[in-house]
This record gives sequence, C-alpha cells and structure tokens, in this order.
Amino acid sequence: MLDRSIFLKGIFQGLKNDANTPNLLIMDKDSKKTKPTDAGKSANGVTSGYLDQQMLIAMPNMVDGNFAGSVTLLCQHNEQGAIGITINRLSDFSLGEIMSQLQIDCIDEEIRLLPVLEGGPVAPDRGFVLHTPRDGYESSLQVNGDIMVTTSRDVLAEIAVGQGPEKFVVALGYAGWGEGQLEGEMKQNAWLSVAADSDIVFDMPLPNRFDQALERLGIKVDRLHMQGGHA
Repeated sequence: MLDRSIFLKGIFQGLKNDANTPNLLIMDKDSKKTKPTDAGKSANGVTSGYLDQQMLIAMPNMVDGNFAGSVTLLCQHNEQGAIGITINRLSDFSLGEIMSQLQIDCIDEEIRLLPVLEGGPVAPDRGFVLHTPRDGYESSLQVNGDIMVTTSRDVLAEIAVGQGPEKFVVALGYAGWGEGQLEGEMKQNAWLSVAADSDIVFDMPLPNRFDQALERLGIKVDRLHMQGGHA
C-alpha cells in the first residue's frame, strides 16, 4: 500500500528557489527533470520551440496509458525538450493533504477538499501550481498572458489563507520529453496542438476538457480521424 506521507515528502522540495537559483524552469536534457534559470532569459542560448503556449491533445488511439485521452498544457518547449502538465486527470490526493505534509495551516475546508491533478508520469512526488498571473513567487514561469506555473511553496501558503491567485489548480508530476522526442511524436500524429486556453485550464469541468480542446480546433470528437499514436 502507498505510504502517502512518504510519497508526499518531496512535494515542492528541491525545486524551491534560493539566493543561488533563479526562476525559470528549463528541461535538463540528460535527466528530464527541471532546473531553474533566469526568468525571461534563455539558458545557454536555448530558444523557444514552436509548441510554446500550446496544449497537446492525445489522438484517440494513443496506446500509452499515461496519456490516453489527455490534454496537456505545455509549460516550456525548446531545443532541449519539453515540459507539460496534464490538466484533465485527477490524482488520489486532496489539496489539504499536500498542505498538511508541507506544514501549511489551512482552516478553510473548501480549499482543503480541492482536488489535485495528476500532472504526468515524471516525478509524481513533485508539485506544480498553474495559476492566473501574479508576481512575487520564488520560482515561477509565465506560460502565456493568462497562465503561470509556480513550483515554490509560497504560492500554496497564500492560497491557504485565501490570498493566492484568483484562479489556480495544483498538480503532481509532469510530462517530460527529451531533445527531439516531442517533435517526432508530432510527426507520427500522436498529438494535436491547440493554443493554451485559460478557460479550459481553470474553469472547464475535467470530463469536458478533452472535447472542448478539440472544439477549439473546430473538431468534433466523434469525427476525429482514428490514427495510432504513442508517446
């Protein structure tokens, strides 16, 4: 049986910023884990990829159970790889459990009962908060004009006392692709892409997100051409 306290031990640890670690998340091409660099700057001349500010929609015949039926918000795409957070799958955890493990007090039961998403198969003991833009957090990345992602616990401390971002969703784990991997999957028709949409990320009921992401492309799910996909 999963020891939830041990599993949650690493949440918002290790990605937390300090005086020697600036802010922007970037893919480490060797480990597929994230590391920080200066917000708004490229690292070692790395340039953004064409899938920045996009959501990935898994094609119907996706055989990888980690991604079948999924919609994944890409937080970063560049020549070293890509990082995304799946936004339509629930984890087994509540926000209250995460806050308790981090020793963040929250007496608002409505906040404590909020669901936490399963953000992807990589580092499922790591936490990410997708939220409407707000400055001041230790480790954040602007995804687009309406969405940020933060990996430092300070955002949860504000949420716990009702002073956090206007809209937010918490996820455990992320989806990671190495150099050239996602581009190859796109060529194999494993994914469709659509512009990141804050309404889908923050407001849409989870069961509707896949269909609504397709509709942003003018596609009805029952008419989507069935093609094999894998990731």
